[in-house]
Amino acid sequence: MSKAFTKENDAAPDDDEDDGPSLPALPKGSRNYMTPAGYARLRAEFMQLLDVERPKIVETVSWAAKNGDRSENGDYLYGKKRLREIDRRLRFLTKRLDIAEVVDPSAHHGSDQVFFGATVTYANAKGEERTITIMGIDEADSLAGEVSWVSPIARTLLKAREGDELQLVTPVGVETIEVVEVRYPKPGA
Repeated sequence: MSKAFTKENDAAPDDDEDDGPSLPALPKGSRNYMTPAGYARLRAEFMQLLDVERPKIVETVSWAAKNGDRSENGDYLYGKKRLREIDRRLRFLTKRLDIAEVVDPSAHHGSDQVFFGATVTYANAKGEERTITIMGIDEADSLAGEVSWVSPIARTLLKAREGDELQLVTPVGVETIEVVEVRYPKPGA
């Protein structure tokens, strides 16, 4: 048989391939920095899927399988599909939680230097101010003013201090920004 008609894949299979495009990839070799609240949310989702949702779906699939013809059994087909989705999400969460490094931002309370977990107000050359909080990849919510620590703005701001002027590289060019204020949550808050 000609080699043109065989399917050979020389590349190693990607472990994350079946995990879908749900969240951005971490930089190679880095830890998955998270706040304690973000870690707790991911852990709670993992436990909910493992202890509540998955057993319910397994029970439904088992019941549906006993009803005979599986090819036209909607409960069976949907249940198997949902089970695959849950298992995929569990694998993804397991990988993320295994490499998680929980960082408490309140440890830097009172500091004027930007580290993970800081809420930073910065101004551009026009004097327009914007406030962001630097969070973990799995917990950042752009609608709430949170950015991941690997985003261009966060990487520019990290280790800067109040009053520093920085060069932010944007798609339209380089923009000068100034760090106006750096805040951290109070310990125990």
